[in-house]
Amino acid sequence: MVIDKEFRIATIDDRIYGSFIEHLGRAVYGGIYEPGHPEADELGFRKDVISLVKELQVPILRYPGGNMVSAYNWEDGVGPREQRPRRLELAWRTIETNEIGTNEFMDWTKRVNAEVMMAVNLGTRGIDEARNFIEYCNHPSGTYWSDLRRSHGYEAPHKIKTWCLGNEMDGPWQIGQKTAEEYGKLAAETGKAMKQVDPSIDLVACGSSGSGMPTFPQWEATTLEHTYDVADYISLHQYFGNRDNDSANFLANGLEMEQFIKTVISTCDFIKAKKRSKKTMNLSFDEWNVWFHSNDADAKIEPWSIAPPQLEDNYNFEDALLVGSMLMTLLRHSDRVKIACMAQLVNVIAPIMTENGGKAWKQTIFYPYQHVSTYGRGVSLKPVVSSPVYDTKDFTDVPYLDTAIVFNEEKEELTIFALNRHLEESLDLSCDVRSFEGYQIVEHIVMENENLKAVNSLGDERVAPHNKGVSSINNGVIETLLTKASWNVIRLAKK
Repeated sequence: MVIDKEFRIATIDDRIYGSFIEHLGRAVYGGIYEPGHPEADELGFRKDVISLVKELQVPILRYPGGNMVSAYNWEDGVGPREQRPRRLELAWRTIETNEIGTNEFMDWTKRVNAEVMMAVNLGTRGIDEARNFIEYCNHPSGTYWSDLRRSHGYEAPHKIKTWCLGNEMDGPWQIGQKTAEEYGKLAAETGKAMKQVDPSIDLVACGSSGSGMPTFPQWEATTLEHTYDVADYISLHQYFGNRDNDSANFLANGLEMEQFIKTVISTCDFIKAKKRSKKTMNLSFDEWNVWFHSNDADAKIEPWSIAPPQLEDNYNFEDALLVGSMLMTLLRHSDRVKIACMAQLVNVIAPIMTENGGKAWKQTIFYPYQHVSTYGRGVSLKPVVSSPVYDTKDFTDVPYLDTAIVFNEEKEELTIFALNRHLEESLDLSCDVRSFEGYQIVEHIVMENENLKAVNSLGDERVAPHNKGVSSINNGVIETLLTKASWNVIRLAKK
């Protein structure tokens, strides 16, 4: 591999390390919020969870959904708690108590130093509710909705910058599913009204719910015909699962994610050309993760319960390897991917798990997310890589080496993220970093495990990183050993 400081892809937008909290399962109730818990603060938020979220340095959080937003009335979650209605939550067939709503969530995000990426309901609702909602959140005072917020104890506006125009509106599972024409027209008119209220906001239009949708990528082309001028981003969602227990194939899914991103970029640029526009549409990959372990358990949950244990995937070591690969894929496309959200943050397909009334703990996927969020700030560089390859059921010419490079010019730090996909053999990697004169290796973090299916549980952390990786540098060339099926973070700094 050759790394040169002039081979710049883009300055990485910190929002690429975002996450997602939906009113789903135990994400909110029993996750971030559990009044009466020994670790609960004065507002009922769990301080142990806050501490773990801060370790991840999450810059932005998508809220309140997800599928549930398509039948959600935001007004249900504001004002005196004793007056808030209980509702049937149709997306996940539970009861929503509305004990937590917009203002409480804003309180919580301040505790974890994150911004909010708010979603509006374009399933059962539309322009009127969206313009009222943004007036409630962002207008200073002197109008009905802004003064209602002030009467609820929030004198200053929330100044929410980023807004999603609905969620997965192409999906047949969505309440209020729409055709691309229907959604495009509604999203464009809703966005126009919202920017009349607050011209400073950024808007995310719904892309396809996944690259496997039969309407992909025509959905993007048609909706962008309507929304290109008003939207600032288009969304991408993708989940992977090792359902066939084929680990070599599973770990190659970064290539599928890469192709998805490239296809959406091509579609955006086609519409740009068609409209003779000077504006470039950027991407918001606002749902991504591994998700499949909990499918059978979720099918057995009784409907209309409150905060049941839904989508509680117990992640194993190979899941963490793929999460690292997905993060690196985002970094390599940071010229166009400006926002990304791991779905989700606590309990629901999440890096952080909690026990009701008990402790919080880190899943295997916590660590690559933490590493890239912590050391992946700066400029993404394009490495020149020569790697042996392999073929799988779904992919050909899969490089055993998967990598992304970040240069933090201000701190004079260089970080190499590297995944060895080979399940049986180590990789000897020679890395030319001569353009980084005077840089020395600070540490080589490794996540490895003989058992790809090893999991972490409360009080039993079987998968965790160590910093005993084998790397050396001599005359500007790094020689390093990437052990089989391993996640690596090689950090350099100027002497």
